[in-house]
Amino acid sequence: MPTLNWIGKDKVLNHHLEVPFHVLERQYSFDEAGKHEEDNGSENMIIHGDNLLALKSLLPKYEGKIKCIYIDPPYNTGNENWVYNDNVNDPQIQRWLHQVVGKEGEDLSRHDKWLCMMYPRLKLLQRLLADDGVIFISIDDNEQANLKLICDEIFGVNCFVADTSWQRTYSTRNDSKGIVSEVEHVLIYSKQTNWNPNKLPRTAEMNSKYKNPDNDIAVWRTDNAYAPGAVSHQGMVYAIQHPFNGKMLYPSNGSCWRYQQETMLAIMNGWCEYELKEIDDINERALICGVAEGDVRKNVKAIVLKKSLSESKEHAEKVLKKGPWPKFFFTKNGKGGIARKTYLKNVGGKLPTNLWKHDDVGHTDEAKKEMLNIFGGKTTFDTPKPTRLLQFILTIATNKDSIILDSFAGSGTTAHAVLNMNKADGGNRKFICIEMMDYADTITAERVKRVINGYGEGKKAVDGTGGNFSYYELGEPLLVDDKLNNAVSTEKIREYIYYMETKQALPEASADEPMLLGVYHGAAYYFNYEKDASTTLNAAFLKSIKTQAEAYVIYADTCVLSENKLQQFHITFKKIPRDIARL
Repeated sequence: MPTLNWIGKDKVLNHHLEVPFHVLERQYSFDEAGKHEEDNGSENMIIHGDNLLALKSLLPKYEGKIKCIYIDPPYNTGNENWVYNDNVNDPQIQRWLHQVVGKEGEDLSRHDKWLCMMYPRLKLLQRLLADDGVIFISIDDNEQANLKLICDEIFGVNCFVADTSWQRTYSTRNDSKGIVSEVEHVLIYSKQTNWNPNKLPRTAEMNSKYKNPDNDIAVWRTDNAYAPGAVSHQGMVYAIQHPFNGKMLYPSNGSCWRYQQETMLAIMNGWCEYELKEIDDINERALICGVAEGDVRKNVKAIVLKKSLSESKEHAEKVLKKGPWPKFFFTKNGKGGIARKTYLKNVGGKLPTNLWKHDDVGHTDEAKKEMLNIFGGKTTFDTPKPTRLLQFILTIATNKDSIILDSFAGSGTTAHAVLNMNKADGGNRKFICIEMMDYADTITAERVKRVINGYGEGKKAVDGTGGNFSYYELGEPLLVDDKLNNAVSTEKIREYIYYMETKQALPEASADEPMLLGVYHGAAYYFNYEKDASTTLNAAFLKSIKTQAEAYVIYADTCVLSENKLQQFHITFKKIPRDIARL
């Protein structure tokens, strides 16, 4: 598989493993009662902080659980100001990434910088994605080719779903020069191969093609009576005699009938009486199959009229007039060929394509007007995405209980779309939005507050969606100089330890056993830890254990039990902080 190389790649390939784990500190919660310090238990999160650190902080609870990820990273046009101060331990990378990227214009290294910024973030996003999950990435032509190659490397070529074109504008300026950029890309990758999107709701225009001219039990439309594969399905290449004119009808060249003879015979008996009969048609069937006469399958009978043509026609005309017609029918009021009915009730929704038109998903002007309405006519964000675009993505990629992540949250469109969807269908989708810029509270979170409560005036007023969220800041690192950070709460440490052992969320604490983390797959996990004192795994601690388990994993500062004693009670001792696993 072709791979992309750039300056600094070797320094960032495993950088996501070196990123320190930081805890998340809730600052406030918000719901229909307003902003308050009390935790409302919301699973919706808005996080202020560098998304590389924030993504790492999400792993203990969300690794492998995110159904849908949407990101809108910097496009690296050369006219932007984006800064991501990744702590890569290399002087060259530090010189690049500790500067504002984009102001250099056509600086030839700006693509290397962008790739160094994106690669570790995509690695963490891939870990967060659920097995049935999918990621959508907005990008334009500046980095589309580079992004495609690194996504092939990180997610796998077989997990590439589509490179869609979003029609971001509805008109072009008359003074535009060159080839006007009318679309942006949305690259789509799944966690595993063979991901299939949800179907879209059918439109009235689509349904209008379905009629009921024969008094059938449901509306239907005309479909092809043939299927490809004549050579490999020669037993399904045969003649059917027309009941109105007696002609022998065959599938088109290279095609076969959709059903075996027995099934087709039963269907055609709905018009008049038919039977299977040998006829001398080797030449016709060989021509359709595209093989020599000697290679065509022998003894394939035709479906022919059992009675005379006049009797058959008389019966068929009664069926044609009264209805309903059989599933395979004769077009042009009985004078044409054979077609098949496809019932509306069996076709389901509309399949999404790789062209997303502005009529269906919105455009940039719509997004700007939406923001102006939310913020009372004030311009707060230069390049928002329309909410309809995100709602389209959520429609094809999520269900009512999905978790959605946006690690380049910007103006908060993803959260807005989630709230709209939940209001529309009563769903319980959860959003996690990460924004590193200082406007995370004043724009990103503020927009979500107004969406929850309602916004706009007069004819532009929009009712509130309801809902809630909690706002977080990146907190302290868990480990400092390979020692547990005393500034981090014990509960946060316990969550981390249990996750690293089990990949599970920490259960509620036991009042009887405060050091017990939980029991998983027959093993009981204990974290014997005190911030201001050294702890010891000794006989006294063993006596305090009340939980019966097949095995025990016990963390402490020291252990004075013998190896024989540890083996006797099936205990694995882990020393704090030496044996604490690193994410």
